[in-house]
Amino acid sequence: MQKMAELLGLREECGEGSSGAPALAGSCLADNRLNLDVYPDGCRRFLQLFKEQQGEVVQVEFLRLSSNDCLLDTTLGSLPHLKHLKSLVLKGGHARDEFGSCQHGSLTSLPPDFGSLSCLTHLDLSFNRLSTLPSCILHLSSLRVLLVSHNSLVTLPEDFGSLSKLTFFSAMKNQLKDLPQSIGELTMLQDLDLSENALELLPEEVGNLHNCTELDLSGNRLLSIPDSLANLKSLRRLHLHSNLLVTVPASLASLPNLSRLDLQNNCLRAIPAEIQSLPFVHIRGNPLGETEPSPQAGNCKASAASLHKVFNSCISSGSFTVTSEGCRVVLACGIHFYFPPGAASDPLRIHFRSLTPDPQWVKLRHHDVLLSRVLELQPHGVQFQQEVQIWMPYISPQTPHQHEVVVRTFSGQSWSDLKTRVKQKRKSKKCMAHCCVLHFSWFLVVSRLVQNECKVPAEGTLLFSSVDPNIKVIFPPGVTKEPRSVKLQVLQVSAEEIQEITANAGCRASPLLYLSQDSTVDFLKPVRIQLPLPPGVTGLNLDQSRLHILHGDLEGQTWNDITSEVVLEFTHLYAVFEVTHFSWYWLWYTTKTYIGGIAKKVYERLRLYQVNFIALQRKKDPEQVLLQCVPKHKVDPVLKKLQDRYRGPEPSDMVEMFEGEQFFAAFERGISIDMDRPDCVDGRLSFIFYSHLKNMKEIYVTSPVDRKGQAVKGQVSFYRGAVPDSVPEDASRRRKGPDSLWLATLPIKLPQLKPRWDENPVPLYGFSFPPLNLGNAETGYLTQANLLSIARRVGADWQSIGLNLGLTYQQIERIGYNNREDLNKQILDMLFSWAQQNSEDPGCVSKLIAAMKESGRQDIADEVEAIIELGRQKYSESIRRVGLEQESSTEDSAIAMM
Repeated sequence: MQKMAELLGLREECGEGSSGAPALAGSCLADNRLNLDVYPDGCRRFLQLFKEQQGEVVQVEFLRLSSNDCLLDTTLGSLPHLKHLKSLVLKGGHARDEFGSCQHGSLTSLPPDFGSLSCLTHLDLSFNRLSTLPSCILHLSSLRVLLVSHNSLVTLPEDFGSLSKLTFFSAMKNQLKDLPQSIGELTMLQDLDLSENALELLPEEVGNLHNCTELDLSGNRLLSIPDSLANLKSLRRLHLHSNLLVTVPASLASLPNLSRLDLQNNCLRAIPAEIQSLPFVHIRGNPLGETEPSPQAGNCKASAASLHKVFNSCISSGSFTVTSEGCRVVLACGIHFYFPPGAASDPLRIHFRSLTPDPQWVKLRHHDVLLSRVLELQPHGVQFQQEVQIWMPYISPQTPHQHEVVVRTFSGQSWSDLKTRVKQKRKSKKCMAHCCVLHFSWFLVVSRLVQNECKVPAEGTLLFSSVDPNIKVIFPPGVTKEPRSVKLQVLQVSAEEIQEITANAGCRASPLLYLSQDSTVDFLKPVRIQLPLPPGVTGLNLDQSRLHILHGDLEGQTWNDITSEVVLEFTHLYAVFEVTHFSWYWLWYTTKTYIGGIAKKVYERLRLYQVNFIALQRKKDPEQVLLQCVPKHKVDPVLKKLQDRYRGPEPSDMVEMFEGEQFFAAFERGISIDMDRPDCVDGRLSFIFYSHLKNMKEIYVTSPVDRKGQAVKGQVSFYRGAVPDSVPEDASRRRKGPDSLWLATLPIKLPQLKPRWDENPVPLYGFSFPPLNLGNAETGYLTQANLLSIARRVGADWQSIGLNLGLTYQQIERIGYNNREDLNKQILDMLFSWAQQNSEDPGCVSKLIAAMKESGRQDIADEVEAIIELGRQKYSESIRRVGLEQESSTEDSAIAMM
């Protein structure tokens, strides 16, 4: 395996004495594991290894590859040679498209001899392009876990039940319309996830899954469910929300182990009393008591995501079904929809996603302000029979007078603004933007300069600004042959702003005028423009030699003085001139001769925001770092809100940034990021500054330096632009001069490490435990340090994991209440309480692995299994060293079979 590491280039990337990121070998190659999905050329590396070190590669038991890799098809032919393979991950989603969406992998099939992998127990083919399940999978006799979510499966093979050892199957987010009867032969199946498909009917044989503990059928088109579900005596959780159910069998109430029944967002007008009385049933979003569909609400009043509104308010994607009766939908993020009756002729599955705006495709115009994330609605291009209404929440802009709020949509090629109404909710005071559409695409809310527009006919017309009615544009008769659309926008600039930026009290300017049209042809006759004279200037005291008309290009990069090219007329309050083409126009009054450079400087400063950077560390866990770019006027309120939980240096000096400008944070001087992130490249975090959105990220950092002897004093620096290929490592002083991209540097200090818990037990987050080892000498132990590593990855799933570990609802509720201010405490209290209760149970580690799998945390289950496998190896080596191998042959054989 050492030679394999060298071939992978790991020795150079994480050589001895390096102060960079933690050793990469652990994340790519660990004993019998190959984790190559973290590399963009992982398949090439695998093929090179297979060619040069085939004898060692075929011993690999755990393999991860990205199906976004262009060499995947070539690599697939080599996989059947890995006869010892136990776990194989061929997932897509490692690449993103121009809209920031995860791209599905290229996998459409598997080689026929793939079925010869007799040791394979875990197969993950999620985020690919499978339209049918490869027949070779049915020959994997040892397969226990199969994930094919986020594919395009329409049906499952008739003999799918031949996978008799299957315990976990997920086909979430496919296009399954029915299930084979043989699914009832999967008698060992414990977890079945068929959510977000197109199922309309379930076979009675589903009732034969006697070991099933969790069944997720949410987000389908089920009108009813079979009575045979009452035979699932082991069932704990049944998810049926977001279907079209009109009835449910009362026999479900007799399931002895059922602890959660979710019937939300269906079409149930009556629910059996036996079910309605259950304390764990959820029935919101059903038209209970109605005798016929409501003409306003259709068949479903609440949202397909209202469940997440209760349990996970940070939901970013999901789906719901719309029928010809119409419905109202409220997403957890506050977005509302109204589908009028007849909008969809047939049942239609609507998918939604909340995306982080990317300036590469979210093109903001000058002086635009982004007020929301991007909402993607699918299917794209489907034409509704009637307009669908959308309400999107947004953050109220700070310049309401000369700005207006609009919903902007993307057609796939360009952005356009929709006719928008805005309102504020009375109770919550939330601002909502309302629009109507006939098809779905991408949507966001922006604040733009107030826009006045009109159609200019051949007879001519008048257009004036609603922001400043003194600004007028007069179109004379004969100005055009064909009618054309003209738009007018005005940016008012105060005299104080001009004086502050120019440092010249004699400089004054009128409001900034922007004119545009939908034609590329100049007008046939000159168009007259009336602008108010700059503040303090009138026709009585006007010195015409100091007055300048400036014309700016569309991007405001160049400003040309066109005073000598136009005929200026003056009244007591206005200046009037004529033009034949449209762009930016600005009237200046100054003694300066070269006014173009000054105007460019002022124009850029008007688009800039003054911001500060903050870098704070969590008081109870200094390795948790919060980074944020905050507009200057919000710094004090933000720090006040965070001061109880975080500490850190004073904010950085003030810097200026454009709306939508990209910047990144680089950790330096012995500090690096602790885990892989899609927005991170070699320890550099990518950010996009939007003045009204949260430019905040919270991450874990670590240091390869030994911290047992001393603390590590590092820093984080902020730079303009995209994440570069390399950043200067020497950041011991503030960068100036040639490094013009540098913005700010703030110190980060990681404290000296305390002794390990098993060496010297100390309180942690308010908890204190005696030395703890789960497992036994033969299988390896899980120590407090191992559990802490696991706890850091649990997150919001801790309640589900706790229930699957056997904790009661009362215990979970008590843990949540006692530690209601701190998620970390909740996780640790749950995990260590269970560990103390089960420390004498030799099978407790297996229970922990099973609980993680049941909770959908296969990643943590894999980590625990890796720790245990390492323990087995160390135990075997110790047996051989003391010469007891022969005596322990029986025990070793038993271990090998586990």
